Order: sequence, then C-alpha cells, then structure tokens
Amino acid sequence: MEVGTIFSNYLINVAFIAWLSAQVLKTLFAFWQTKTFIPERLVGAGGMPSSHSSLVCSLALATAKKLGYNSPEFAIAVVIAAIVMYDAMGVRRAAGEQAKVLNKLMDGYTLKNFLWDEKGFSDEIEGDEEIEKKGELEELKDVKLKEFLGHTPLEVLGGALLGILVAMLMPVV
Repeated sequence: MEVGTIFSNYLINVAFIAWLSAQVLKTLFAFWQTKTFIPERLVGAGGMPSSHSSLVCSLALATAKKLGYNSPEFAIAVVIAAIVMYDAMGVRRAAGEQAKVLNKLMDGYTLKNFLWDEKGFSDEIEGDEEIEKKGELEELKDVKLKEFLGHTPLEVLGGALLGILVAMLMPVV
C-alpha cells in the first residue's frame, strides 16, 4: 500500500487536518501563555483545544457528509467521539491531576520518609542497606509523571468545535 493511497481517503484527511490544527493551536496557546516554545505541545496530550475531540468530531461530521446521517458508519463515529470526549474529561483528566499531586509529594520526599517500612519508622538502617535505600530514593526523585493527560470541559468543547469547523470547510471528495 502506498502512502498516497492513505492520503486519498477523505475521512482520514479531514481527521488528520483537524488533529494537526488542534496541535498547532495548542502549541501557539502554550507559547502565548509561557513565552516559550514547547515542542512537546505539537504532539502531546492535554491543553486547549483537545486534539482528540477535534479528530473524532471532524471524523463524525465528515462521515455524515460523505455517507449520510443515517449511515451505520456515522453512528459508530458519533459513539466513538462521545467515548473519547468523556474519557478525556474523566479518566485521563483525573490521572493528570493525580500525577500533579504525586510529583509535588516526590519533590518534598526525604530519606527519612523513605525509611518508613511496614513496621513503622526504621532509622536503624545502616551500611549497605542505607546506601541501597538512598539509591532507590534518588531514582524515584528523578521520575516525573506526565501531568498533561486530560482536558477540562472547555478544552474538549474547543476541540469539538474546531473539528466540526474543519469538517464543514473541507469539501467532500
């Protein structure tokens, strides 16, 4: 299969352009807020507008335009869009909030906290065991969980509207 074959698919083209538009806008909004170019925003999750919402909403509307509002494909696209947007505002957003809390906890983590075991606080750790515990702590302190995972309802709405706009503007081929 040639790459040209994939890009001759109207539905894929609409969805890709909607996703790309959202990622570029997300990067521009992040630059506007921070005055710093953050390359990760070009491909990363989270932020305004939701590229996931943009992609699935554009796909749903493009499917309706190409195959009709009564088509089974449109019904499938709408259901998938609803699941993706619900997930972005629910599970993925909650995971991102938990990551923020865990990252803050780890910033204040000390060796004394780390020496707590199932029997309580153990400050009698000495020698090789203490060195091992310090090494484990240093490894943990370097780990930063990804905080940009989900979206606020406004970010999802922004992505959905962008996706709808892209699908409306692209003529059916």
